[in-house]
Amino acid sequence: MIIIDGKPLDPASVTNEYPEGSLERAILSKMAAGDDKNTYDSLNQLKFELKMRKEIVSAANALNRSSMSFEVFRESKCNPDFWIRHDDGGFELKAGVKPADAIRDIYKNSAEYGTECATAIQIIYYKALLEIFPEDAFNKLFDDIYLMNWHRLSRELSGTGVMRPVNTDLPGDRRYFSNPDVDPETPEWQGENVIDMGDGVYYGHGLGKHSADAIIRALNENRREDAARQAYLMESAGRPDFKRLSDLYDKSVSQATVSAASDAAGQTA
Repeated sequence: MIIIDGKPLDPASVTNEYPEGSLERAILSKMAAGDDKNTYDSLNQLKFELKMRKEIVSAANALNRSSMSFEVFRESKCNPDFWIRHDDGGFELKAGVKPADAIRDIYKNSAEYGTECATAIQIIYYKALLEIFPEDAFNKLFDDIYLMNWHRLSRELSGTGVMRPVNTDLPGDRRYFSNPDVDPETPEWQGENVIDMGDGVYYGHGLGKHSADAIIRALNENRREDAARQAYLMESAGRPDFKRLSDLYDKSVSQATVSAASDAAGQTA
């Protein structure tokens, strides 16, 4: 169900704005048919979420095609021109570096980077936001990026670090496959953070794009000898605060428009 300003939305009123077979249409259909209430203050907030979910999937596909390796935290690596690697394995944005340039470099020079699945999910979300926000606004909003785990997230992405029960899974969600009986000698296989790509496919850094069954099989192969429990997909999802991000986006576009108009007036004065 989709609720806009307290009123149910007929998805047909929005569907035609997106091409047939598009990811946006698929998401709208799942939202409308699902049991979860998807509430928005405005139609713009819904449209922003659709756009961002599409960009999340696109960023995940791009990272899947990249040469960034899978590494445990103690062996992580990054481009020192843009990031400071700390002893905990995290990457801190280097002083004087524009956040947009640093995120782009991960995709451009991906062979210089290596990390585990949680950090990869963060990279995907930042890349999606970079494709949506004006670059100046992105640089101001995310000027203190620290890529590592869910404890160092920026406020704007904090929702992705909290797994909440969902009845309807949607493309762009962060999901988690748990491996409760993991082999203690390979703790990196205790689970897999993934992006829901739609159509029953998930992207997890180090594993690639696979069905849920394939990911579960891979995790099951890394259980202790006396394992009694199978790996499984948790019935929860991590999601950014799309409504807050939408409002920040509208504000940034408005400010950019005012600034451009002011510059234009100054040039003609």
